[in-house]
Amino acid sequence: MATDLSFSLPDEPGGLAKAAKALGGGGVNIEGIAGLGGGGHGHVHLLVDDAAAARSALEGAGIAIEGEREAVVVDVSSEDRPGRLAELAEKIGSSGVNLAACYVASGSRIVFSSDDADALRTAIGA
Repeated sequence: MATDLSFSLPDEPGGLAKAAKALGGGGVNIEGIAGLGGGGHGHVHLLVDDAAAARSALEGAGIAIEGEREAVVVDVSSEDRPGRLAELAEKIGSSGVNLAACYVASGSRIVFSSDDADALRTAIGA
C-alpha cells in the first residue's frame, strides 16, 4: 500500500543524506518526497510502498516518524497540463476533505494524504 510518512530532520548539512542512506540501506525505494525547512528543522513527507521497512530503517537511524497515512496517488501522466492540480484540489475541497499533504512523485504522479483516505479517494474518483 502506498504510504505517506512524515518526519523532521535537523536543519543542518547532511540531514537528508542521513535519512536517504538509512532508507537505501534498508532496501526502501523512495517513490516521492517533499521537504521544507524552517524554524531550525526540515519537515519531510515521503511516499513509500513498504512502510514497515521505511519505518524500521529511519527509526534505526534515530529518526522518529511523526505521521503515517495511507497515500492516494493519482497518475496524471496522460493529463499533465496546466490546471490539472486545480481540478483535483477543487474536488477534494468541495467534498470537505482536509489535506495533510500534497506533493509530486516520480512518474508524473500527485500524492495526496488526509486523515480520511476513503473520503479522499471518493472525492477524486480514485
